[in-house]
Parts: sequence; structure tokens; C-alpha cells
Amino acid sequence: MAPPLLTLQGVALTFGGTPLIENAALSVAPGERACLVGRNGSGKSTLLKIAAGLMQPDSGERFLQPATTIRYLAQEPDLSAFDTTLAFVESGLGPGDDPYRARYCLEELGLTGEELPSTLSGGEARRAALDQVLAPQPDILLLDEPTNHLDLPAIEWLEEELKASRSALVLISHDRRFLDNLSQTTVWLDRGVTRQMDRSFAHFEEWRDEVLAQEERDRHKLDRKLVAEADWLRYGVTARRKRNVRRLANLHALRRERREQRQVVGTVSMTLSEAETSGAMVIEADRISKSYGERSIVSQLSLRVMRGDCLGIIGPNGAGKTTLLNLLTQSLSPDEGSVRLGSNLEMVTLDQLRSSLNPDWTIAETMTGGRGDTVMVGGQAKHVIGYMKDFLFTPEQVRTPVRVLSGGERNRLMLARALARPSNLLILDEPTNDLDLETLDLLEEMIDDYSGTVLIVSHDRDFLDRTVSSVLVAEGEGRWLEYAGGYTDMLAQRGRGVEARAVAKATRVREFERGPSTDSLAAPVKRKLNFKEQHDLKTLPDRIISLESEITSLQGRLGDTSLYTRDPAAFSEASRRLTLAQEELLQAEDRWLELELLRQELES
Repeated sequence: MAPPLLTLQGVALTFGGTPLIENAALSVAPGERACLVGRNGSGKSTLLKIAAGLMQPDSGERFLQPATTIRYLAQEPDLSAFDTTLAFVESGLGPGDDPYRARYCLEELGLTGEELPSTLSGGEARRAALDQVLAPQPDILLLDEPTNHLDLPAIEWLEEELKASRSALVLISHDRRFLDNLSQTTVWLDRGVTRQMDRSFAHFEEWRDEVLAQEERDRHKLDRKLVAEADWLRYGVTARRKRNVRRLANLHALRRERREQRQVVGTVSMTLSEAETSGAMVIEADRISKSYGERSIVSQLSLRVMRGDCLGIIGPNGAGKTTLLNLLTQSLSPDEGSVRLGSNLEMVTLDQLRSSLNPDWTIAETMTGGRGDTVMVGGQAKHVIGYMKDFLFTPEQVRTPVRVLSGGERNRLMLARALARPSNLLILDEPTNDLDLETLDLLEEMIDDYSGTVLIVSHDRDFLDRTVSSVLVAEGEGRWLEYAGGYTDMLAQRGRGVEARAVAKATRVREFERGPSTDSLAAPVKRKLNFKEQHDLKTLPDRIISLESEITSLQGRLGDTSLYTRDPAAFSEASRRLTLAQEELLQAEDRWLELELLRQELES
């Protein structure tokens, strides 16, 4: 077995006098795929930065094999020092890396390489940062929330790219399906200590519950032993002084052990304030259409949402999901058709940009509107500190400004404020961003128990499967089609996933927001070979020649009748390699022929 490329041992780090990491270990072998999981605030991102060499721990050891290449994806990339996205991605390439990979990755994630960093949206900046770490194909990839701000086509492309990669992976993600599909090992960071399970994330929750149950049993035994020893101290002291002194010291040690145990962090307690029952019909859209310039967002959509429905809205970035939500809730008027809302509706919205949070207000002011210390929940007044404890905010945090909160804490604050208001129609736009797995579980349970109606925009496939009763899918050119069931059910009915929206450079979303330009009147761009196709067409002939040469050499070696007698292992390895080389040659010849025919067709 190959030695690990990267090891961390006994890592400890303290922030502001509070231990964040006490005894963490991590080992990354060549080609290994590990996921790093834990509660929000447990120190996962910090441990990944230590692994990347970007942060020094207070104690512990970090060892990286010489000449090992490592790339780290930060949650908030900084592109400000670069003129274009291509320049940023190329800055991550090493001397021996293929420069073609930079353009290939950019193209696959919907960027041209000519974008100015100052004009990028959060999602586009995230894609460029992913391109920068994927392009070099390093020995180790450290990815912190790689699916944040990515749409479904991009997430599924990233999955396939990482599956095909030879890089070792350490992943932090809230996307269950992503972790299930990629991980082989699970590292759990809990109360400053890491535990490792040599199985995929799919088995994590069962393993975690077993560990916590055993801890509770051990804690119960310790408590019973403490009671027994304390009883002896009061009633059982005898003249055997040495034995008594030793037993008294043991009692003090037991008390110290119990006192110093780090308890499991509490769970979020979500109580949804439901309003009076709405009418049976909640939303009725009759042949609505909406366009921006020449681009159709919604075309002749008729839809009826009934009380108790949970409708998921899915599609690639730029398909118009948020616009469709605004049309259905009458926040935006359609160009054609009409939308009718049912009777007695109480609507609460959680927007994906968290734009309604004032960064200068404290958590308490955000919850109370700056008036007093109480918040109304389900028609009853609760003290803001008591209510925010249900969402894992400490009393000290309640007086801190919103701007210092992490992404997960901001999302929990938005949830706390939204759930405090009475509603019978919930609008959730990307509600899973930055939430830890335990909070996601509770959000899913809350939606399942909610008697009102829910509209959800999400790229989280597992979350959709667990919550929605039907999905509305962007089919392109403004067409939307409803499928019964969740995301997996949609795949079975549709026969394919969500395709990325092909957008010419002159017709990107920002251009539509500014209005139609003269470029939109130009003739359609002729189809050309993309960067990957051009690269394959150029390099495959040499690859075919190399494989043919290898096959000839292996056949000659296997022709030696004494090889099997002298070295059976070498004979088996040569036979295996010959079979693989013949398969690779067949695939390479088929691919080259396919591309050559395509090139001739396009040129003609």
C-alpha cells in the first residue's frame, strides 16, 4: 500500500481562548476520496486550511510528501488581481501542466475566459475558482463547499470530472448526493476531535448515531460511578487511611473527567408558525409569458398549485427560476396571460441572496425590527434570546452585528425570522445553502409536517427527493413542464437530467438585464469544434501510434514461452496491460473517426 501523500497528527487550534480543534488527524493516500463532515462551526474549513498549509495550528504535525502538488478551493475566492477569468485560471497551472485544461474547464462550466473579475456574479466567481484548482490535475484536491452557487448541470459535470480524476480528494459539502457519489472514506470532526470511518458518506448517519449512543451509555455509567463514590465518601470512610486517600483522589479525577467532557452541540429546534388555512386553490397561472428582449423566460405556461402541494422548481442558472417565482406570487407582472392567487393567503419568502438582512443590525434587532427584546412566534411573545437559542445562537451572539456571521449562521437567522411569521404559503429560494446536515434534516421534517403550500427553488437533488411532491423543469426557450415526484422521479420520466443553458457571449444574462443590443440582430454563430474536440483531434493520432507500439511490445514479451515459468506475476501484469491497451486503442480510433467526420461536416 502506497504511503500517504499528506498527514496531519495531533492538530490543535484555539480561537479567543476557546478550543476549536483539540486533537485532529487526517491522512490522504494517493487517489483516496474522503469527505470531511461536522456541524457548522466545528472547524472543518479551518482544518482544511491547515491541511493546505494556509494556516498554522497551535500544536501538531503536518507532513506533505516532497514534490506533491496540492490545490485548495476556498469558499470566497479573490480574483481582483487578474484581468480576466482565463488569466486567473492559468495562474493555477504548474510548469508541466497542460494549458489546454484551463480553457476546457472554463468552457465546461459556462465561462469564456474573457470575463472581467469585477463584473462576475458570485456563482461565476465560484466557477472560475473551481476551474483554477481542477485545471492542473494536482495530486491532492481540497474542496470546501464546491457545489455552492452551482446549478444542477454544473454539479453533475463536476461529479463526473472528479470521478474520472486521479487526484486524491478531501471534500466538505452539505450536498448529500454529491458526497454519496464521490466519497470512499468519511472523516467526522466533532467537538475538536476527528473520527474516521473507512466507508462512504452513505453510512455516516448510522455510524454517527451509534457513536453518540455509546457516548451516552458511557456517560451514564460515569454518572452512576460518581454517585456511588460520593456515597462512599459520606458514609464509608474507615481507618484505612492510605486506601481512602487514593479512593478520594480517584473520585476527584472522575469529577474532573465529567466536568471536562465536551457535550454534543444542541440541535436546531424549528417551530413553524402556521396561519389560518388558505383556500383549496393557491395559485392559478393561465398561459403566462415573460421575455427580456429576444429571450423568452416563460412561454404560455398554465399551472395550478393546490393547498398542501410542495412544488420544486429546477433548471440551470439563468433559466429564470426566480423570475418564475416572482410571476407566480404576483411580485412581477407577466407580458401575457394572468396569475390568480387563492383566498386567505399568508406568504413568507426566504430569498437566496439574504438581501433583506441589514448587515449593521444585531441579531436581536433583525428579529424584533429594532423594537424591544421580544419576538412574536405563533401569536405568542418570546424573548429573543430564548427563541434564538433554538437556532443555536448563544446569548452573546444575539447582540453581535449580522455582518460578522458565517454563511450558515446567516441562513439560520433567515430561517428563524421566516418561521416566526405566520404563513400558509412558504417560498424557499435556495434554502439549503450553507446549512449543516442536521439542520437540513430538521428543515426537511418541518416541510413534511407543514400543512400549507411550499414552493422551492433548489439545486440539491437529495433535498428535492425528500421534500417535493412534483417538480417544474425548465425545458428551454421559455417552456416549463411539470413532473410528478422528486428529482429522481423526474429523471426516470424524462430520461435525462437538467441540461446547461447554452448562452452565446453576446446574449449573456447581464446583456438581457441591460436590454437588447445590436449584436442580437447578427446572424447565428456557426457551430465549431469546441476546445476539447479540437484538442482530442490533435492529440489522438499520437496516442494511437503510442498504443500500437505498446501493444506490439507486449505481444512480443508474451510471446516468450519461458516468461510464465520465470515470473508468473510479470506474465499476468503484461496480459492485463495488453487487454487494457487494446481497449484504449479501439476507443481512441472510434473517437478520432467521429471527430474527423464532424470536422469535415462542419467545414463543408
